[in-house]
Amino acid sequence: MPKFSYVAMDQKGKEQKGTIEVASQNEAIGRVKEMGLFPTKIVEMDKAKPEKKAATAGSAKPAAKKKGKGMSVPGFGGKVKSKVLTTFTRQLATLVDAGLPLLRGMRVLEKQERNPTLKSVIGELALSVEGGSTFSEALAQHPKIFNRLYVNMVKAGELGGVLEVVLNRLAEFQEKAQKIKGKVVAAMFYPVAVMIVAVVIMGVLVVVVIPKFKEVFAGLGEGRPLPAFTQLVMNISDAVRNNIIVTTICVVAVVIVFLMFIKTKFGRHVWDKFKLKMPLIGPVVSKVSISRFTRTLGTLVSSGVPILQALTIVRETSGNVIIANAVTAVHDSVKEGETITAPLEASGVFPPMVVSMVDVGEQTGALPEMMMKIADNFDDEVDNAVAAMTSLLEPIMIVFLAVIVGSIVIAMFLPLIDLMNNLGGGGSGDKE
Repeated sequence: MPKFSYVAMDQKGKEQKGTIEVASQNEAIGRVKEMGLFPTKIVEMDKAKPEKKAATAGSAKPAAKKKGKGMSVPGFGGKVKSKVLTTFTRQLATLVDAGLPLLRGMRVLEKQERNPTLKSVIGELALSVEGGSTFSEALAQHPKIFNRLYVNMVKAGELGGVLEVVLNRLAEFQEKAQKIKGKVVAAMFYPVAVMIVAVVIMGVLVVVVIPKFKEVFAGLGEGRPLPAFTQLVMNISDAVRNNIIVTTICVVAVVIVFLMFIKTKFGRHVWDKFKLKMPLIGPVVSKVSISRFTRTLGTLVSSGVPILQALTIVRETSGNVIIANAVTAVHDSVKEGETITAPLEASGVFPPMVVSMVDVGEQTGALPEMMMKIADNFDDEVDNAVAAMTSLLEPIMIVFLAVIVGSIVIAMFLPLIDLMNNLGGGGSGDKE
C-alpha cells in the first residue's frame, strides 16, 4: 500500500506533519480530516523521491522547462480589471457547477474572452492544469491577477472536493465587493466633477477675465486706489499669470510630496486614520472597511481556510492600516488560544453591534455565518451612508462654487460701484 506524507493545520491553526498508508490520495484526504486536521498538502512519498532525483540528475530539457515556467511572458505583466475578473469567476463557477470539467470550462472561456491579458492567462492556466498542476498552483503563478484570497479559497475547495461551491462563493464575494465599490465611485463622481469645474472656472477668471478688468480700471481710476479686496484678487491674478510655470511646479511638488508621505509607514497610518474620521466621507469609508473585513473573513472560513491563515489574508487585503492593525491583534489573540472579540473591541474601530455579533458567533460556533450577516447588514449601511453623504455634499459643493465665483465677481465690481458713488456724489455737489 502506498505511503502519503501530509501537511495539515489543526483547529488552533498550528501546522502538523506526518505519514499515512492508504490506497489513494482521496482516501488520504479523508483520513487526515477524520483526525480533526485540515490538509494543506498531501503527496505520495514513492512519487516524490524520483522527482527529486530527476531534478538533480535530470536532462537539460526538464531543467529548461522549469526555468521557462518562471519567466515573464509578454501580456502576463498587465493587470485585469476587477469587473472582468468577476465575470470570469462567475462564468467558470457556472460551468463547473453544471458538471463541465474544469479544463474544458477554461478552454471554453479562453475562446470567448475579449480581454487580451486575461485570455492569455486563461490559456496558461489551462496548460498548467493539463500538465498536472492543481488549479490553485496555476493561479498562484499570476499573483498580479489572482490575489492570495482567490488562490487560498480555490485551494481549500480543491482539498475539500467542493471546488464548484467555493467558486460560487468567490463569485458572490467579488460581485458584492464590486457593487459596493461602484456605489462609492458613483457617489464621489458629483463632488469631483464640481471641483474640476470650480478649478477650471477659477483658472479662466484669474488668467483671462481679471486682467481685462485691470485694464479697464487703469483708465477709469483717475489715480484713486482700488478697494483692498479688489487689489488682493488682482495681485493673486498677477502672481499666477506671471509665474505660471513656478505655480504649476509648486502644485505638482505638493501632490508628489503628499503621495510620498502617505507611502511611508507613519504617513499611511495618519492618512488612513484621517479617512476614517473625515466628516461625511469617514462613515462611508468605515462601513466599507468593516463590510470588506467581515465578508472576506466569513467567506474564507466558510470555504475551509484555517482561521489563522484567513486572518493573515484579511490583513493583507484590508486596504486600511488601522483595520489591518486590528486584524493583526485578532490574529495574535487567536494564535494564543484567546477569543476574537476582545481585540476587536479594544481596537475602537468596530462598533459595539459588530463586536456583540462576533461574540455570539464565536460562542455558538457559527462565526462564518455571523460574519456574512454582519457584511450584508453593513452593505445596507453603506447604501444609507452614501445616500446621506451625497445629499449633504451636493448643496455644500454648490455653495462652495458660488462663494468662489461670487467673491471674484464682487471684487471686480467694487471699483465700479465706488466710481458710481463718487460720480453721483460729485454730480449732486455741482448742482448745489
